[in-house]
Amino acid sequence: MKKSFVFFIGLGLVLWSNPVAAQLFGNFNLFSIQDDIQLGKQVEAEIAKNTQEYPILEEARYPVAYRELRRIRDEILQSGMVKYRQNFEWKLYIIHDDKTLNAFVTPGGYIYVYTGLIKYLDNEDQLAGVMGHEIGHADQRHSTRNMTKQYGVSFVLGMILGRNPGQLGQIVGALSGNLAGLKFSRDMEEEADAYSVKYLARTRYQCNGAAGFFEKILSQGSGKEPPQFLSTHPSSQTRVRDINQRAQEEGCSTKLSGQPYEVLKNSLP
Repeated sequence: MKKSFVFFIGLGLVLWSNPVAAQLFGNFNLFSIQDDIQLGKQVEAEIAKNTQEYPILEEARYPVAYRELRRIRDEILQSGMVKYRQNFEWKLYIIHDDKTLNAFVTPGGYIYVYTGLIKYLDNEDQLAGVMGHEIGHADQRHSTRNMTKQYGVSFVLGMILGRNPGQLGQIVGALSGNLAGLKFSRDMEEEADAYSVKYLARTRYQCNGAAGFFEKILSQGSGKEPPQFLSTHPSSQTRVRDINQRAQEEGCSTKLSGQPYEVLKNSLP
């Protein structure tokens, strides 16, 4: 048994230190689906307490806004392409901040959208593209995959050697308060873009809707940069190109759906 452990440890270290192998095993995740769910709940609780930084609109006061956002979310979830549709919460929250063009998602599918983003976008297809992107981050478990890269070797060694058996819970607890601002890698951003197209291809929406956001940023000149939620790497031009290329490969519709976006915009404070 000990020899098997030593072999596993040695193999793990080789894989982790080899760039080619690291790419091949890029989906490796030491965290369970339940860990994603629990971590999302913890982040949700932290955000709810921080009302100054995250002034969330009450659904009781803005039922139309939440109804419209849920309608968009549900169409994406019902595309048949979201792997953890039945496992994750997929809760929606609207943050009242008109100056911020942002949205983010936590593990377990807790989606936060800023009023500034909703008001900035031109149509519902663009918003669906952004939401598809965020759902992609959660569904591909990018947050815990990032944590695996950061803590993986020491975690595996500790668990195999019987040290700190509760280490996973400690990591989850320690990181729960700062995941909202977690930055994703270039590859993960590209993967979320690709899944946005894949999801929307099975809906009524323009499947390259996410590209519309970048196109608007670009049309306003270099003074405007995409917010963190869609990252500046790769560049906006590259993102537009890649999203459109993915849409062409999918053979999906790039025509606007014509959904009435003003209903959502007019329902906000």
